[in-house]
Order: sequence, then C-alpha cells, then structure tokens
Amino acid sequence: MKELTTEASTDKLDEVLGFIDEILDEWDCPMKIATQINIAAEEIFVNIAHYSGASEARISVGKSGDMAEITFTDSGRPYNPLEKADPDITLPAEERDIGGLGVFIVKKTMDGVSYDYRDGCNVFTMRKRIAG
Repeated sequence: MKELTTEASTDKLDEVLGFIDEILDEWDCPMKIATQINIAAEEIFVNIAHYSGASEARISVGKSGDMAEITFTDSGRPYNPLEKADPDITLPAEERDIGGLGVFIVKKTMDGVSYDYRDGCNVFTMRKRIAG
C-alpha cells in the first residue's frame, strides 16, 4: 500500500493523478483500465476539493491479486456520494437534475465502490480489476 497526503485542492489534481499513474505503470496496468481509474480518481478528488471542506486528502493505492484498490480519505463534512440517486440518463441533459453524473460514472466504470465514515473521516474506496 502506498499513500499520498496532499492539500484538498484542484491545484493538486496533477500530483494525485501522477501518483496513481506511477503505481499503475509499475503494475503494467493496461492503458484503457488506467484511463478509467484516472477519470474516476479525478471525479472523487475534485469532489473532495470542491465540496468536503477538508484541508487535506489522503490517497492510498494497493493491490490484491489483480484488483487495484484506491482509497480517498478526508476529514471534511460527512457525505456518502453513493446514497444519491443515479441520474436519469434517459432524459435529455437539459431536463436532468444537476450533479451526480460523475459519481454515476465512477460506479459504472469501477468493479466496486464503497463509502464509510469512520474516525471523523470520509473514506471512499474504489476497486478495479487491472488484468488485461
């Protein structure tokens, strides 16, 4: 398990994605899967930076077998993004409620996602099979 603690600011997004990319490269993760993980990681980190009120975020990356696990931990306001109803993507964009599409994409592209609030922190974990 490798960890990065950084300011919860969109200015740090490149640092976060670079950290994840470096690890995925070490694991010979296929480009398509790495791209899906990066899009999901960007969505979660940007949400933390914009909405949590946390000053820092910790990103932990590990692997079990062929499953990558990326966990985002922050001490911001408790919020479980998985409780929000999925957007109705059958509606035209202008008729949909604002928000929720990014987390919906994370849920659809990852093999598993979970949320927990423990020890005063939001803990969001996403898992993705990285075998080609």
